[in-house]
Amino acid sequence: MSKAILIALVLGIGAGVVMPENVSGFLDTASSYMLLILLFSVGIDMGVNREVFGQIRRMGLRILVIPLGVILGSLAGGAVCAMILRMDVKEGLAITSGLGWYSLSGILMTEAGNPIGGTISFLSNVFREVLTFLLVPVLAGRNVYTAIAPAGATAMDTTLPLLSKYADSKTAILAFVSGVICTLAMPVLVP
Repeated sequence: MSKAILIALVLGIGAGVVMPENVSGFLDTASSYMLLILLFSVGIDMGVNREVFGQIRRMGLRILVIPLGVILGSLAGGAVCAMILRMDVKEGLAITSGLGWYSLSGILMTEAGNPIGGTISFLSNVFREVLTFLLVPVLAGRNVYTAIAPAGATAMDTTLPLLSKYADSKTAILAFVSGVICTLAMPVLVP
């Protein structure tokens, strides 16, 4: 499946290079509707398995371990990379605070007066999502909880169907909760 995802991505980039610009508006609308259909399907899968919600309730505050680990791990990685690249640690933290939400993190960095940091943030978060698509099938086979981590904020939307496919319903719900918490944290962390 990872090969199919990578091939589809490369073919999409190639098609985007030769495609007329007036088609892109249609594709944005179409992909939004497809994402909604995928999320609806994942929701049905979660709703069918009623015992999962009881398990989540029993977990209580332990449900926060995964998103807190994702956030702290991302921030630690940003700090280490900033030191290695001899850049301001605060800037490195802001770049990795995007947590996979590339469409907003780059804009926030650019609007804060750092267009280079905004570009780096955008690209690092795009790469994070692409890596998630490639890594989830591998990681889910070893430990389903570690498959949630690379998704970051995208665990509640674009990568949720993939996580749901390679893990069970309980893990999909944990991924969704993790994605929501990362999404809520990102606009606070980046600035």
